[in-house]
Amino acid sequence: MKINLVFIFLFSFFLVTNCAIGPTHGYIVTSTKFPGTFNPENNVKATKEGRGCQFTVLYLFSFGDAGAGSVANKNGIIKIATIDHSTISFLTGVYRSYCTIVYGE
Repeated sequence: MKINLVFIFLFSFFLVTNCAIGPTHGYIVTSTKFPGTFNPENNVKATKEGRGCQFTVLYLFSFGDAGAGSVANKNGIIKIATIDHSTISFLTGVYRSYCTIVYGE
C-alpha cells in the first residue's frame, strides 16, 4: 500500500511540475536555444543585441524581465529584426531561467 502511494505521489509530482520551458524539457538538466519571431519585411539589420531574463528558484521566487519590448528599450534597439529565446533549468524547479534575445537597430 505504501509503495502505491509513493508511486502515485511521485508520478503526480512529475506530472504537475513538468511545465513547458521552450520546445523541449528535461527533468535533470535543460539547456535550449530556439527561434522566436522575425521581421517578415527583412529590412532591419541586426547590428545590436539585447538580452533579458526571468529566473525562478525552487518554485518559490521569480524575478526578472524577459519582455521583448523592454529588452529592446533598455538596449537602445528601436527597430527589431529578430527575437530568439533560450532556457536553462536544473532539476525541473530548483533553478530555471528563460531569456529573450532581441536583435535589431
